[in-house]
Amino acid sequence: MSASLLALALGLASLASAPGLRVETGPLPDRLGNAEYWALVEAFSEPSGYFQSDNLVSNEHTFQYVVPMLEKAAGPGRVYLGVAPDQNFTYLLALKPQMAFIVDIRRGNLQTQLMYKALFELSRDRADFVGRLFARPRPEGLTTSSTVDDIFMSYARTVSMGDLREATLAEILEHLTITRGFRLAPEDITGIEDIYDQFVRFGPSITYSSSAASLAGGRSGFGRSGRGRSNFPTYADLMRQHDGTGARRGYLATEEQFLALKVMQERNLIVPVVGDFAGDKALRAVGRYVRDHGATVGAFYTSNVEQYLFRNGVWRAFYANLAGLPVDQNTVIIRSVSPRDGYLGVPQGPDGRANVLDPVATLVRDFRAGRIASYFDVTSRVH
Repeated sequence: MSASLLALALGLASLASAPGLRVETGPLPDRLGNAEYWALVEAFSEPSGYFQSDNLVSNEHTFQYVVPMLEKAAGPGRVYLGVAPDQNFTYLLALKPQMAFIVDIRRGNLQTQLMYKALFELSRDRADFVGRLFARPRPEGLTTSSTVDDIFMSYARTVSMGDLREATLAEILEHLTITRGFRLAPEDITGIEDIYDQFVRFGPSITYSSSAASLAGGRSGFGRSGRGRSNFPTYADLMRQHDGTGARRGYLATEEQFLALKVMQERNLIVPVVGDFAGDKALRAVGRYVRDHGATVGAFYTSNVEQYLFRNGVWRAFYANLAGLPVDQNTVIIRSVSPRDGYLGVPQGPDGRANVLDPVATLVRDFRAGRIASYFDVTSRVH
């Protein structure tokens, strides 16, 4: 970021006042005011923790395969919980929750979510969103009826532009700090800039490992250069995935999907929180909020975070937190699993992994009964 732009952003951020947290009970809101939204972010969040990757893009090839089952479990007035970046958007659209909380140990994920929030609210349609995300000029001929293939094939013939990058970054920061009035810390402003730069540098070919490749001197571009030596899907690949039946369920698959997510963002109903799953604050605060509003959690996307909780010896604290969430018999964990970790079902993707649903009530019952002592015990339970 140029010195003048950083100074402007910091000045704009300082104009917003720090809101106090006062949670109203009763039904879940159909929208949150800007001050209330930011108060939840600040009050529920813990100090940033460590994870081995920036995790800007999913590495799960078949994360959409559970969407048809999620749609069957959808119910009104529920809450979605998730971790990591934008794959959450596809899941929460399937569940149609009243609210969503994205809880991740890294503050970088909160910054990523804020970047996405601004871009959704600033963009009028999918093609506009993709152009802003990668700082590329909108190709001629794209309309609201264009397919997701049309959009990414068209953008494959474009390149990022420095003036678009500067203008879009300024728009993002102005929207968050002035239009929304969020009190972004200096680290959040520089974090959003760094994250946005990765998307601009690698374009739609950005992958789970692209930021690491960047730090190591990796190449950029729309083709496969962003992949490095991995088999990770690109952002474009992820947006063009299907649910195993051929139906595309991503948030850029149709204009209807995009607009539904845009409305949730505009109503401040997707709340990012910094939190350790095994911590003593974030998940408990979210659980109290949901309970105080007489609601239940519909689904909790954990990816493979439980694997790391077992490695670090803190898994019992997570399952204790999970047991404290307001759930019902239909609440599920959405988990990414592998035969290497004990999954006994059929692998779905080229990496051998699969995405599965695990009823939370059953998982908690098994935990309390002492039937879980390892990650193998967790992943071997579902097929």
